[in-house]
Amino acid sequence: MRLHRLPKLLQRLLPHTEWRGPAPEGKKPLYLTFDDGPIPEQTPFVLEQLACHDARATFFCVGENLEKHPKVAQQALAAGHRLANHTYHHVSGWRLPDADYLAEVEQCQQALEHLTGVPEKQPLLRPPYGRITRAQAAALHPTYRLIMWDVLTYDYDATYPADVCLKAALAHTRPGSIVVFHDSQKAQRNLRAVLPRYLEACAAAGYSFEAL
Repeated sequence: MRLHRLPKLLQRLLPHTEWRGPAPEGKKPLYLTFDDGPIPEQTPFVLEQLACHDARATFFCVGENLEKHPKVAQQALAAGHRLANHTYHHVSGWRLPDADYLAEVEQCQQALEHLTGVPEKQPLLRPPYGRITRAQAAALHPTYRLIMWDVLTYDYDATYPADVCLKAALAHTRPGSIVVFHDSQKAQRNLRAVLPRYLEACAAAGYSFEAL
């Protein structure tokens, strides 16, 4: 069973987290996000597709990928996109002691700030897999905005047919949705088949694409 949107009851189990973005009356913003990059095999493709629609997005970056591929990350920055924290080694908060998880977040944030040269006042963090404990969230919340999602596309699921992936993503999309794609090798097939058509359909429906 694929839950493209978690029920509000489950969302409330994690205080201090954000599941949707602002949607002023009469506006139709979408907040596209891309997890797990940057990598040279997939991130430039995403940047090309976004540029076709003058779209801005947020890239939740794995710290070790930032350090391996700084030029790819700089391409995203130069195009007006935002880079954000996805821990240094893409770790689950459920599997690490709190101190180790917080160290992973800090290591990734240092890599981000080294790349951009600008310390952020309120950086963004998305926990890999959405897995973070209440204690970890409480410890991070004073410094970070903890960003979850309103639409999970499941583009990374190789068993998920691209046409079904697209149809489900569009069906759950609404103004203010934070939408998760992945600029990763695992998501390559669905990312390349779904993202261009998703952007086209949403643009035709009057949506704008904003960074968080």
